[in-house]
Formats: sequence, C-alpha cells, structure tokens
Amino acid sequence: MARHSKLHQKRILITGGTGSFGHEVVAKLLEETTPREIVIFSRDEKKQHDMRNRFRNSLLTFIIGDVRDRISVFNVMKNIDYVFHASALKQVPSCEFFPDEAVKTNVMGAGNVLDAAEEYEVEKVVVLSTDKAVYPINAMGMTKALMEKLMIAKARTSKAKTVFCGVRYGNVMYSRGSVLPLFVEQMGRNLPITITNPDMTRYLMPLPVAIDLVLFALENGESGDILVRKSPAATVQDTADAMIDIFNHQYGSQIIGIREGEKQHETLVTCEELLKAEEYEKYYRIKHLSVIDYDKFFSEGEAIPFPKEGYTSENTTRLSLRETKELILSLAEIQAVLKR
Repeated sequence: MARHSKLHQKRILITGGTGSFGHEVVAKLLEETTPREIVIFSRDEKKQHDMRNRFRNSLLTFIIGDVRDRISVFNVMKNIDYVFHASALKQVPSCEFFPDEAVKTNVMGAGNVLDAAEEYEVEKVVVLSTDKAVYPINAMGMTKALMEKLMIAKARTSKAKTVFCGVRYGNVMYSRGSVLPLFVEQMGRNLPITITNPDMTRYLMPLPVAIDLVLFALENGESGDILVRKSPAATVQDTADAMIDIFNHQYGSQIIGIREGEKQHETLVTCEELLKAEEYEKYYRIKHLSVIDYDKFFSEGEAIPFPKEGYTSENTTRLSLRETKELILSLAEIQAVLKR
C-alpha cells in the first residue's frame, strides 16, 4: 500500500522542479505515492529534457514558465491540489551581486505562487526556506525571510480553505551550490580544497532527510506553520578533512577567509521563535498567530523570559571528524564519485 495516502490521485505542482529537490522528491513520490499527476514548472528546457529522459513516466507533466510571470503561474495552478514551492535563487554570491533579481524570484515570484494557490483554492502549499533566512545578513537570506513573511501573512488573511505552511532547513549536502561538489571538482583538478574559516560551523542534512521534512509538512503542517528538522552540524575544517580522507587527496586544503554575506554559525530557530515553538524529537513547529489584535499589537506586549540562545549550528549536535566522514560516505553522490 502506498505511503502518504493523502496524495492518492492528487495533482502536485513543484515549482523549480528540475533542481536537486525536484529530482529527489519526484523519485520518492513515484515510489511511495499514487498521484494523478506531478507537474514540473520551471524555465530551463534543457533540465526539463534531462529530467523527462531520466524518469520516462507518464505521470510527469513538464511546463515551461517562470514564477516571476504572474500569468504563467496562474495558468499552471488550475486544478492543482498540492504545491511544493522550491523555485528560488539560492546561491549567496549570485544574490549579493544581483539582489534585484533575488527579489523578483524569491519574493515577488513566491507572492505569485501564493496568490494563485489562494485563487484556485489548492489544498496545501509548502514553501521551502533556509537557515539563511534567520537573522539574515545576505540578500539571499533576506529575500527568503520575506518569502516566509508572505506565507505567514497569506495564512493569516486568506479566506480560502488553502493551508499555507513552510519548512526551513540548513545546508543540504551535495545540492546545487553546496560545498561538497566544489570540493570534488577541486580535487579532480589536483588543487587544494578551499575553506573559509576552519571553526565555522554548518548544519549537515542529506537530501533525503530534507525531502522527509517537506513530506512531513505536507501531512502535518497547519496554516502559518514553519517546520524545522533538527540537524547535526560540523566545522568546515572537519568537513574538509573528511573529504580529504575519503578521497586520499594529496593537495590538502587552503584557507581563503570568510566572504561577504557569510556567517560564522547558522541559526534554524531564533530565541524569539522558540517562545512559540513546539518541540518534538526530530522537529520544531514554529506557530504563528492566526489572528492579530492590532490595537494590542501596537500598544501592548507580554512579559515572557527569553531563551539565552536559539537553535544554531554551534549548539546543535556536533559531529566528530569520524562521524562527519561516515555521513558524507553515506551520500549516494559521493559513492558514485568514488566508483568513477
């Protein structure tokens, strides 16, 4: 019997569906669910062609379009039951150089998706966010934070029956723009692998775990929720050393320093959010008020003791070098590179 019975004979839309997330979630949906249709909405025809050839499944429909284009978003949303909003500009350097483009995709594009979902009363929308949206210091994080705010506002004000919720996770290992593919590329060219700051910490989340979080949100998310998967972290130095050991790399590493828009540590849940979060064994559920009394909002507060710190890559479970190496070796992408 298929898992996630809620998706039985449903039409599922994945914006930005040709990326790392799209490939992984489509594989899982086809294996564990019985949807009527999975619609991949993106602007890159080459990636759509490659994905079509990979899956060769009649349940997949590929539609060229851009979340920035309001008309195309409204057209693709007709008759959709569930939405995974993964379309985004995700690389910190790109967004730093072109913040206006990040706004168009990550904020205005998300607004188009939320508006269209409300208009056609889809059952649920899950938006994908990032730890960089928390206490943001770069354009990518700032635009993702605004995307979260748009989702929360829509959940609070919409008259439709649609449930609007989101997920937030840290670095997805071996996803596009992440550090592990860069290390592999540098090692393949017999170069030292570059690290920013040895003591910098980052969450480490395999892509299948990120997919499980999104499907958990689909099953359990309530309107306005942001669901966070607890995740271990490692130092940048241990991550680099683990890769050097795994590949017996003879050229070591090189420290290049922290770049514009980078943090020493990342945060998944703020102190302020912990006040209203529900904690489970593997997750945090950050709740948001469904109704705000605006008179009180402007003039009154509440005396609540603040936690001393949020949930960060510095205070989460810290992986040792051995544990980091074992986690990296568990990745299918790393296993494939080793076979080559």
